Amino acid sequence: MAAHTRRTPREIMSQFWSPAVRALTPYVPGEQPREKLIKLNTNENPYAPSPAVEGVLQRFAVDHLRRYPDPESTALRQALAEAHGVEPEQVFVGNGSDEVLALAFQAFFCQSRPLLMPAISYSFYPVYCKLYDIAYRTLALDDDWRISLDAFEADNGGVVFANPNAPTGHGHPRQAIAALLERITESVVLVDEAYVDFGGESAVPLVDTYPNLLVTGTLSKSRSLAGLRVGYAIGSSELVEGLQRVKNSFNSYPIDMLASEIAIASLKDTPHFQATCQQVIATREWVRQQLELLGFEVLPSQTNFLFTRHTRHAGEHLFGELRERKILVRHFNKDGLSDFLRISIGTDDEMTSLVEALRTIV
Repeated sequence: MAAHTRRTPREIMSQFWSPAVRALTPYVPGEQPREKLIKLNTNENPYAPSPAVEGVLQRFAVDHLRRYPDPESTALRQALAEAHGVEPEQVFVGNGSDEVLALAFQAFFCQSRPLLMPAISYSFYPVYCKLYDIAYRTLALDDDWRISLDAFEADNGGVVFANPNAPTGHGHPRQAIAALLERITESVVLVDEAYVDFGGESAVPLVDTYPNLLVTGTLSKSRSLAGLRVGYAIGSSELVEGLQRVKNSFNSYPIDMLASEIAIASLKDTPHFQATCQQVIATREWVRQQLELLGFEVLPSQTNFLFTRHTRHAGEHLFGELRERKILVRHFNKDGLSDFLRISIGTDDEMTSLVEALRTIV
């Protein structure tokens, strides 16, 4: 038998794949290193989840795992509805907000007209479009690296954007979202609020007024539950029913019993949630000031990360120098973004180490 050269998964092509799969360029998640590093590259919360989570783990009856979970996730939807001031029938849940987004793209954006999205935003959006063969068009950010809501035309097959935006960090107030919805009434406007709890203003209070508004969120960031994989969407009952139809044609049981109980316990611990968000915000603002003193341009942020570039040092160089010092940040090797670093906010000690390392480098 002839010897075979081992190839990485990205290099493998198979004759058994469908043409659509062969044409896909999958989303590349942030690195999850196996070595011990100060990890500031995937926007995880540096603080532990609510202490109530540990209580759930201690008392969870393992015997329950013999049974399927509630396919409607009734209790979790009720808890999310209470937390956001809506009705349970306005809430949809899924296995992380990525799954919720994927189902929404299939439910609402497979249209004859193109989907509109920012040219710089969550890079999973165009991946979903390629997967579902959705025509889309990207719109440039303005000169201040902000999404221009006025650029979204009324004639479209849908609109999607992150608010606050990733990776740039800017968020629009609720009034600006309402003005957009006054113009766009015939297609779904999806507002991705993965980072809204770190200084943004949620559009959820608008869902009763605008039946075409869908707001997605996650427990991964502000609730410190990235490893749990629970995401949600809030909108009119007709939009939620559309999501349910797609979900039940794909996976009737996306939320397991343990994940549901942990998520509910976390949602009920408002003081812990608020305290950790405020700590992240305070640390973010201190880091912003320190970076600016070192000659960095730092974009305003309403998230748990900073998007920054130095006036004299290339982003790739800074990324490599930080990696040598056991500090991992995110570098986007893309046109227009290659000089930027996205830096997740860690603990005060972690961010002090980052600032000291950058002071040495620059």
